Amino acid sequence: MTASTPTQTISEKILSAKSGRTARAGDVVVCDVDLVLGTDASAPMAIGYFERMGGTRVHDASRVVFALDHYSPPSSAATKGFHDQVRAFAEKQGVRVYEIGEGISHQIAVERGLAHPGMLIVGADSHTVTCGAVNAFATGVGSSDLAAAMLTGQLWFRVPQTIRVALVGSRAAGVAAKDVALAMVSLLGSGGAEYHALEFTGPSVQDFSLDDRLVLSNLAVEAGAKAAVWEADAVLETHLARFADRGDAVSADQGALYVRDVVLDLSPLVPTVALPHLPENVVPISRAPETPIHMVFLGTCTGGRVADYHEALAVLERGGGKLAKGVHLVVTPASSEVERELAADGTLVKLARMGATITMPGCGACCGTSGVVPSDGMNVISTANRNFKARMGNATASIYLASPAACAAAALTGRLTDPRLFA
Repeated sequence: MTASTPTQTISEKILSAKSGRTARAGDVVVCDVDLVLGTDASAPMAIGYFERMGGTRVHDASRVVFALDHYSPPSSAATKGFHDQVRAFAEKQGVRVYEIGEGISHQIAVERGLAHPGMLIVGADSHTVTCGAVNAFATGVGSSDLAAAMLTGQLWFRVPQTIRVALVGSRAAGVAAKDVALAMVSLLGSGGAEYHALEFTGPSVQDFSLDDRLVLSNLAVEAGAKAAVWEADAVLETHLARFADRGDAVSADQGALYVRDVVLDLSPLVPTVALPHLPENVVPISRAPETPIHMVFLGTCTGGRVADYHEALAVLERGGGKLAKGVHLVVTPASSEVERELAADGTLVKLARMGATITMPGCGACCGTSGVVPSDGMNVISTANRNFKARMGNATASIYLASPAACAAAALTGRLTDPRLFA
């Protein structure tokens, strides 16, 4: 990490290092990109742009990664064609492809050590911000920007102002990271952090596991955030210990300028649910309208990791392990590594015996491009990050967002239910 002028935020420091100049909020800088993430939903268009830009070779194949995650498995001849196009381009360019069933792009980047402190990461998936949990500046871009990054190894950025989010207090029993993330989105509002970086700090950050941090960084984009960065600490060091390249940790300077300070007190939080059709429509689940649930989705980059399934399984087992009549439980691990661990510890077998449909790792039903699509008029409770109308492929379905525990409780009762009833 190059030296930087004092009083900078984490985001300003990373963009300074990657641009070779002192970067302040509002500046426009051209930066070297460390990792370019493409998906089967974005890479085909990016490849087209790349070729129209006159591209013949990517700038650095070692910094480009494709993941076949949105159509895993492909749902049509057209989506199968997307995969063939990505594979052909990657083979020609020497670019790494994570195949169907290997997992979601940003999940893979974190769990396999592709993302680490101090990096500048861009991906043509808005939830690339997830990688900010490892002390990186990670952000989503469009397919044309992805093409430019592949071609030149660089992108321009307007340096975002930073909102400091202080986590204080202690979570009560039964309050999950998803509840905290939804509280954050509700507090900020759907556009409250538009083109801002979030920087997580405060005395309670140490109580958040890496998996917890991934959830908060991920949901930050639902408030419009450009990036959502955590400080490097002992929690992150434990994760990085198994990788040879651990990056360069970046800390904010004392006296760094923040456009806003937000205090998120964890103590009063309770299990919550986001009502259709916005993630900011958050209410305590105990006070939600009486709502029947027809489909429960456990998966995605905000609810498809090992700890999420353990959380859900614990509730299901305490509730007797029998799904409510008419409830379809769908399980889609975020990656093949998650799937292997769940298979090894017996979690998948237990869920299958309860009647769950286990699907291939990837994005699955989250965005309606693969996996199980809800029927007309269905109410779905999901561990995903978005509940927009038609998000899961059916505009007549209503999607509710909640923690794995709350989703499991709904699977047992067939309605929105406070998971603390099964504590």
